[in-house]
Amino acid sequence: MFGPKSHLTSRDSHLFMEDVDCFALAQKLGTPLYVTSESRLRENIRAYHRAFPGADKYFAVKANGNLSLLRIAAQEGMGADVFSAGELSVVRMAGIARDMILFNGNSKSSKDHELIMQAGVRMSVDSREELEHLSQTAQKSGLQGEILFRVNPDVSPKTHPKIATGLRSSKFGIPAEQVAATYQRAMELEGVKPVGLHCHIGSQILDTAPFAEAAGKMMDIAAAVTAAGGAIERIDLGGGLGIQYHPDSPAPTPADLAAAVLPIFKDRCRDLGISPKLILEPGRSIVADTTVMLASVNVVKRAHVSFVATDAGFNVLARPMLYDSYHHVVAANHSDEKAEETVTVVGPICETGDILAKDRKVPHLARGDVLAFLDAGAYGFSMASQYNGQPRPAEVLVSGSRAEITRRAEDASCLLTGQRILPRLMK
Repeated sequence: MFGPKSHLTSRDSHLFMEDVDCFALAQKLGTPLYVTSESRLRENIRAYHRAFPGADKYFAVKANGNLSLLRIAAQEGMGADVFSAGELSVVRMAGIARDMILFNGNSKSSKDHELIMQAGVRMSVDSREELEHLSQTAQKSGLQGEILFRVNPDVSPKTHPKIATGLRSSKFGIPAEQVAATYQRAMELEGVKPVGLHCHIGSQILDTAPFAEAAGKMMDIAAAVTAAGGAIERIDLGGGLGIQYHPDSPAPTPADLAAAVLPIFKDRCRDLGISPKLILEPGRSIVADTTVMLASVNVVKRAHVSFVATDAGFNVLARPMLYDSYHHVVAANHSDEKAEETVTVVGPICETGDILAKDRKVPHLARGDVLAFLDAGAYGFSMASQYNGQPRPAEVLVSGSRAEITRRAEDASCLLTGQRILPRLMK
């Protein structure tokens, strides 16, 4: 039932994560609830270390910003790819070293630039215009920015259009043919130190060929930069490796990715006489399959369509609504039982699009049952909202038979954070 997900098993028709009964946990702590396996998280990180020895791996924090999970990533030798001051603050709290952080993004303010340089972390510059503004800010503040250049390699990653970031039409990166000249310009400017190249072609990519194509284009650019006198100390090939969301859609492993890109990287570096540090930015493939989202059944409505309505909607798990994404659904207290009917699983949100799973075969369900949405660790809680006045759920880390809360559930008071009623409205 769970394929390669060794941290998930079925015992006496109950879903277990490691040695924790997910249904019992839902009854104890309430739902919705995010539950993560520590052993699975560590193993996923170690799979990258085995596949890419000597390379740096920067966890894509946008996928999951849980402080305890980031601390585990730090313990396992990972750095961090961050997109905001908030993410930078969290990864530093988790113990990730400055030298292992890259601040990314296509729309950084002067305030962002100053904060990044003060923090002593590298940044990825997304355009010629940003480069010029960064130099001005650096000179005004008496700081220096160590930078990589975000390349738009014009590679089609064969994924959902909304998560394809390396197309020519994408908002991210400098067109490949302009990078060498931009790099040379950076060598002339004060306050900036160019040290490498960076790209990221998309997310949930299930074919390694686009990664190989991107690696080849990046090495072509490295050749052009080197020929112009630039020093390439780091080459960041980004992340985007997909995972097996659907039982019938297997995904490549980190070892498969390494087989596709390492020969290109190593051969071209040898030919150019350079030895840059290779960097990868895995996010989804590190954390997605570590986690399930538990939701309780409130209503089963058998009409023209049979609906199972749970206490979690797209406010808790947004991916199905945003991308028509598939998450496998297991009845946590009927995990061994035969599927008897086809249902559409919906949430409590006042939107017709609040659909978590469409036309799924499940056992006979009733109020009080608990559904587990698998592979919810990436872009699950990190995209959760308080829409419709719904406080965000708790997060739990499982290790063996232990289940520990890493983020407590919000209550209604969180909906009022930062708000006030103007005094004149109280008259």
